[in-house]
Amino acid sequence: MDRFVRILELHKLLSNRRTPISREDLQEKLNRCSVATVKRAISEMRDYLGAPIKYDRQLNGYYYDQNETFTYELPGLWFNAEEIFALLTTQQLLAKVQPGILEPHLAPLRNRLNSILNNQHIATNDIEKNIRILQMAPRPTDVDAFRKIADALFRKKKIKMLYNGRERDAITERWVSPQRLVYYRNNWYLDGWCHLRKDLRSFSLDRIKIVYIGEKAKTISEKRLNDHYGSAYGIFAGKPKQKAVIHFSSSAARWVADEHWHSQQESRLLPDGGWEITVPYNDPRELIMDILKYGAEAEVIHPPALREEISKRLNEAIRLYNPTRGN
Repeated sequence: MDRFVRILELHKLLSNRRTPISREDLQEKLNRCSVATVKRAISEMRDYLGAPIKYDRQLNGYYYDQNETFTYELPGLWFNAEEIFALLTTQQLLAKVQPGILEPHLAPLRNRLNSILNNQHIATNDIEKNIRILQMAPRPTDVDAFRKIADALFRKKKIKMLYNGRERDAITERWVSPQRLVYYRNNWYLDGWCHLRKDLRSFSLDRIKIVYIGEKAKTISEKRLNDHYGSAYGIFAGKPKQKAVIHFSSSAARWVADEHWHSQQESRLLPDGGWEITVPYNDPRELIMDILKYGAEAEVIHPPALREEISKRLNEAIRLYNPTRGN
């Protein structure tokens, strides 16, 4: 066991104990090290790290001399190899999700972690090679806009922004009180209170241009946010108005049975080996796209309007591939 790791493990053992621990137990838990090694680790912690290690002769064990007003912690940044790899892996995931957004803030921590591992003769070069994240059609988010929105969110400040919504393709100026940043299907969204519409709205970050960060934002309760954004299907918010009943073929059932479409979905096995799911929805656009990706393996049973819309989309697709089209 490396000296660095031994000190960290010794600290954890003493911090998690309410009673003294014997030298023999320390030897066993510190990878069966020698008596001299345990004594050396204890001395280093006392002399160089200021650890309040005491020895109880009556109970024949070591303990931390601390109370409710004083809890000893190791100075600086102390992690074992497994914890460091977990942190570096998390950093890699964040970098892949949105390149550049957190790089200036994470780089000093990453460099420090790499330095610790290098001192233990552990290479970190393989982390980037061994983690592969594939994103489907992500839309680029302006790094500066993301940082300003995140700053306003955590400081509870309103933002004045220009928003170019795709549906209407019109630029509007509005004040928004940020409530949540949401990473959904490879893209970032802002959930916020729109002071122009006087209601909760979701904004795609790639369509936002920040103009100004203002005064204190309006705060919406977590329950209201969950009721508004969590009850309908997908990214579209609002109270569900319908329930869609969809049947999947027996071959598609092997995948759909393990998929989570909605927090309130209902599922059951059909007599022919197929799979039925029932999901609540408000705006059908995202639900339609998810159903269509299964093609002939999915059939909408209810409601009739949704079934008719799916049929219309499929017929339009067939028309595009009709060899007599245009003749």
